[in-house]
Amino acid sequence: MASTYLQRTPSSTGNRDKWTWSAWVKRSKLGANITLFSAWADSNNNSVITFLDDDALRYYDKAAGSVQANLYTNRKFRDTSSWYHIVVVYDSGNNTSGDRVKIYVNGVEETSFSTDTMPGQNNDSTVNKASCPHYIGTDDTTGYFFDGYMTHVHFCDGYAYSASDFGETDTTTGEWKAKTSPSVTYGTNGFLILKDGNTITDQSSNSNDFTLGGGTLTDLKDNPDNVFATMNPLVGQTGYSFSQGNNTVTWSSNNKSSSSTLGITGGKFYWEVKYITSAGGNDVLIGVGNENINHNNYVGSDGSSWGYYGANGSKYNGSGGVAYGNTFTANDIISIALDMDNTAIYFAKNGTWQNSGDPTSGASQTGSAFTNLSGTIFPVISGYTSDSLSFNFGNGYFGTTAVSSAGTNASNNGIFEYDVPTGYTALSTKGLNL
Repeated sequence: MASTYLQRTPSSTGNRDKWTWSAWVKRSKLGANITLFSAWADSNNNSVITFLDDDALRYYDKAAGSVQANLYTNRKFRDTSSWYHIVVVYDSGNNTSGDRVKIYVNGVEETSFSTDTMPGQNNDSTVNKASCPHYIGTDDTTGYFFDGYMTHVHFCDGYAYSASDFGETDTTTGEWKAKTSPSVTYGTNGFLILKDGNTITDQSSNSNDFTLGGGTLTDLKDNPDNVFATMNPLVGQTGYSFSQGNNTVTWSSNNKSSSSTLGITGGKFYWEVKYITSAGGNDVLIGVGNENINHNNYVGSDGSSWGYYGANGSKYNGSGGVAYGNTFTANDIISIALDMDNTAIYFAKNGTWQNSGDPTSGASQTGSAFTNLSGTIFPVISGYTSDSLSFNFGNGYFGTTAVSSAGTNASNNGIFEYDVPTGYTALSTKGLNL
């Protein structure tokens, strides 16, 4: 998340002419400069891998105040729902100028650049310089903080590997996936961190551990093999701001709505929303909408969306509110159980299903808020006053706060505050494929 970064300062110089950096990255914040990895001696001597404010990917290297390498992709990387595997190879000793820096994304080498400045032969990078701070998630600790998720971070000192050394194509799905134990050598300053969970202890044999320089490092279930839903900053985002992996949404005064990255056509799914702050009035609607939802209005304003209103506990679907459940406000947790097999939705407040609802009732739809859901359904929220909500789609956190005491979950997919109803699972790629 923003302001979180890791740091390590090598005590000895490694190979400054040849190295490989590989990581899996899931973006959250778009349209801003965010750093993945840097070696920063000072403003005149640094090496940086970053997403720029136009969402291009860039490798930049400066020595003694002069730019010696600058690769700036034409391609933009704006998908906040998926993971990117990014590999940067620095090999200035290569006799072929065009091969001295290579960038791979999801196994494919980037070859189209708006700026393509290669280093001179045997030009030293700042990377691997002794006594020079190396960072993950910032350039020099003062800004350009990475906002998103990162896992399987490898650095190989003295070796020029390709993307296929760290990833491979799944023979069944055709998707690019991580090699969890790649056959690579790490060299003097090499490391492997964030492999399983949020450990920043080096998991290579080098003991090149990192430390947390700032912010909070969370251990999320979202990973390249099981991508969890988040809220989508590219849809209905006017007046909204997104943070903490796009799972916390804050807005100013408006009646617009925002929806998630993953949609549902069948099956049974469960998620939770915590009301973080209320400016008064509890003007928040939590619900769902299909692909025809009008994001310029509140959830439940038309027949394409269905909402549960905090101010009066009513339900909305294209007409005035109808009595349904209790009101809710700041610090309350709303659970949502969506049964698309029987086109029904249920809401709980702090663990109690409203309107005597029973999400396991199936076709009888006992206590369901709505029974006429259709199309591809997305989690949706809207509000009027300046409020904020945090979603738990299964990562086990509301913002940076872990659930207080995880409930039961028979699907073993996701961690939630309350018990997941029998037959329901988390909204993730694994859950969608059950």
